[in-house]
Amino acid sequence: MTDRLSQPCTAFVGDCQLATGPLVEVVMAVMTRAGDGAQDPVLVFDDASGRVIDLDLRGTPADAIRRLADSEPVEARAATTQGKAQSRGRGRPKLGVVPREVTLLPRQWEWLAAQPGSVSQVLRKLVDEARRADRGQAQRSARERAYRFLAAKAGDLPGYEEAIRALFAGDGPGFAARMASWPEGVRDFALRLADPQEQETCHDA
Repeated sequence: MTDRLSQPCTAFVGDCQLATGPLVEVVMAVMTRAGDGAQDPVLVFDDASGRVIDLDLRGTPADAIRRLADSEPVEARAATTQGKAQSRGRGRPKLGVVPREVTLLPRQWEWLAAQPGSVSQVLRKLVDEARRADRGQAQRSARERAYRFLAAKAGDLPGYEEAIRALFAGDGPGFAARMASWPEGVRDFALRLADPQEQETCHDA
């Protein structure tokens, strides 16, 4: 299955979740519903970004799946190709370590050489420290994706503006409280998108 077809997403019919999972499974659920004669519009959201995914569902399910596979983003194809190339290379794949070329200034190499442990160990430690320091960015990204979803699905619900203010203020309990009376599907999905840990899960999927 391509990265595009395995992209985590969620489909809504009105305020109710129709399906959630890999894009290929969600598309099949949407087409099955359409085949049963249902006419209500369906919106499919990218779990990683909160954006609406435009789908071309003409023809048979096989036709739709083939078009989705062909529409795989260029960057995703490049990542897939790179991953295959890495899997064929040497190194220590069982440990998940990937060899790459690094270029640094002489003074930076000198500093690395003066640190305890190998150069690779020091670089991994520095990267992990930077990732921990970047938690703020992960929170901002999670709020942005929750906002994109809510702007598309909840703009007419009572307390929408107050919920958005609580979201960007980082007031988690207030955000949840202002959505307490909303449809369960919309509320639960918004809370999920606003969770930075959930964002990492989406990206790792």
